[in-house]
Amino acid sequence: MARSPSLTTLALLHFLSWLTLSTANLIQKRDPVLPSGWSYSGCYVDNANGRILINQQPDDAQLTVEKCVGACKTAGYTVAGMEYSTQCFCGNAIINGGSLASADTQCSMNCGGNAAEKCGAGNRMSIYNTGTLVKYPVPTNQNTNLPGKWVYKGCISEGPNSRIWQYQTILTNTNSATECLSRCSSFGFMAGGMEYGTECYCGDVVDIQNNGGLPKPDSDCATTCPGDPRYYCGGGSRLSYYAWSLTDPLYKWSYPTGNNAGNYKLFVPGVVVPLITTLGVNGKVTFVEKYGTGAANSTGAYELDPSKANTFSAAWRTMRGLKTDVFCSAGLTLPDKVGRQINIGGWSGTSLFGIRTYWPDGSPGTTSVNDWQEDAANVKLQQGRWYPSAVQMSNGSILVMGGEQCSNCAAVPNMELLPQVGPVVNLDFLQRTDPYNLYPFLTILPGGGIFVGYYNEARILDPVTFNTVRTLPQIPGNVNNPLAGRTYPLEGTAMIMPQKAPYSDPLTMLICGGSTIGPSTVNDNCVSIQPENTASTWTIERMPSQRVMPCIAALPDGTYLIVNGAKKGVAGFGLAESPNLNAVLYDPSKPVNQRMSIMANTTVARLYHSEAITMQDGRVLVSGSDPQDGKNPEEYRVEVFEPPYALSGLPKPAFTITNKDWSYGQQVTITVTAGSTTGMRASLLGAVSSTHGNSMGQRTIFPAFSCAGNTCTVTAPPNNKICPPGWFQLFILAGPTPSISTWVRIGGDPARIGNWPPSAAFTKPGI
Repeated sequence: MARSPSLTTLALLHFLSWLTLSTANLIQKRDPVLPSGWSYSGCYVDNANGRILINQQPDDAQLTVEKCVGACKTAGYTVAGMEYSTQCFCGNAIINGGSLASADTQCSMNCGGNAAEKCGAGNRMSIYNTGTLVKYPVPTNQNTNLPGKWVYKGCISEGPNSRIWQYQTILTNTNSATECLSRCSSFGFMAGGMEYGTECYCGDVVDIQNNGGLPKPDSDCATTCPGDPRYYCGGGSRLSYYAWSLTDPLYKWSYPTGNNAGNYKLFVPGVVVPLITTLGVNGKVTFVEKYGTGAANSTGAYELDPSKANTFSAAWRTMRGLKTDVFCSAGLTLPDKVGRQINIGGWSGTSLFGIRTYWPDGSPGTTSVNDWQEDAANVKLQQGRWYPSAVQMSNGSILVMGGEQCSNCAAVPNMELLPQVGPVVNLDFLQRTDPYNLYPFLTILPGGGIFVGYYNEARILDPVTFNTVRTLPQIPGNVNNPLAGRTYPLEGTAMIMPQKAPYSDPLTMLICGGSTIGPSTVNDNCVSIQPENTASTWTIERMPSQRVMPCIAALPDGTYLIVNGAKKGVAGFGLAESPNLNAVLYDPSKPVNQRMSIMANTTVARLYHSEAITMQDGRVLVSGSDPQDGKNPEEYRVEVFEPPYALSGLPKPAFTITNKDWSYGQQVTITVTAGSTTGMRASLLGAVSSTHGNSMGQRTIFPAFSCAGNTCTVTAPPNNKICPPGWFQLFILAGPTPSISTWVRIGGDPARIGNWPPSAAFTKPGI
């Protein structure tokens, strides 16, 4: 028979129980040690309408109030909450309609790391904060106070097999309708939405149907926006969908038809896969190729006579004289009196230092005989360069910038002058942005400075010291990656917008296309800026399609033709896919976001190593493609794109000119022999070498022009900053229709390039 406890034993047990409870109460009342300004705000109900704090930290079996508050404070939050003894949440406000529990004792679970502290309970959160505790009600889908012309359309599901919109940005702490949609509209997207709270998507309305999106109840989109907890940002595979008002669209592309869309056609079968094409002052086009691209017995250099394109054997002339590899070199037409062409840099070893010239001779229909000239041992760059750029300076000398020593080798982050003057000049911005700054875009500005565009940056250099005069705002990338770049290997293309007499308007730079580092998202926009306007920022204009490795050609009417390239990848061998077969016409005379017309398509993929240059009849010669991707061929065929003015049936104006060597500000007389001079105008297109999206030498000028009867006067540009010395195609235009051009030289040869280089291996025209 069990014995009953004695009264003494019972008394002792009661005492121990009282002591335990009293000790627990004393422990519970002990306050945690908090950072200055932080205090306890109560026990709150969690998950009645969703989490009341959404930034959850890793679970911690040794959690304490101090550890959770410290983690939230360190992360920049003003509210900390503990739940289930081991869970810590952070935020800047109580969201989702969170409210105090009916009793503070509902937060009854001891903290895993300190039994003297309470860390919430099931769906109960112990809240600590600093400052005023902000509370938000249960969210709704935002349909008021939206940015711009955005309108809430409802909750939609993702497609069964793919995302509705490809452009995704993760905005962990800031996503909201205002943040997301402002981002979309700034890049020209008229549809967008939020998903899973933190994900922002941009695209087009048509993508919803194309990718299988379906309407869903608003209650499916019930995840709080981290950037504005008053509203919902979609849900699991559900998008809070918004569209821009169609009554005020962000852009208006034109869709011309028939002859107004232009036309691609085969011009001549080719003999070479060109690396660089240059229209010479003799009316012929030189093609040079990298070593090993063409036939085993190829000389690497050929000249095309466009006037004989109908007779293949007569159209092409084999050239000789190249002694080193021109792979990824630079090119220009020199301002000497015969318009020699120069090729600079190249691939590997001695080729990196290469300087090669060609004196164009003959004329359309008349045989040429001159070849390339090179003296690799005695005439060379100070620094070997692969993927450099070159530009004609105001003083007539040649600036050569950038490059690398070889594939995946050290950068060449400097510049030098030809004819050689002084040592190379180091450029820290090229070192910092290597390897994404190759073939930088170079332009001489009317104020005399040098514009340099590289990777996703741009700046103006002093033309004497080469110090930075001004760093321009960062070049915008694409909507989901501000770091998208514009120069090789992310490769876009650039142009100088037309300069017009009296040259009082600031010069504008235009850059189109490009791609991103890593998993590539190809840019689908052009951006422009007036570099010398200190208040100027980049203007973004959406393109009709994505385009990396594009080429752009200036047309005599002041428009620009964008061709070639791919919709996926980056530049290089086998690194791009989905050829872009469409041509786009860009007309800067139209309002911003209304300048692009979707033109004709080609059937020829033009990928890495493709080119586009404007010929003397105003058509664009399109050539090349060296993808080495196993899918698209090495492209020998040469096409022309015929702009609408070439298909209009209108007669071409014509003129004669005696003086083809102009000084600055000189008034030059021409005689119009065909076409009405009423409303006639003249344009000047700089001599261009086209490679890797870089049209070296490009400049478009509309000089002062007046007529009395059939006698007209062209006034040359006023100085060497508005128009650096060089060779230009002179066109006259009757309405939209250009004449056949005549080559003229403007500004002479101030650097005495005609006496250079100092080697008997080069034929020099003299001054």
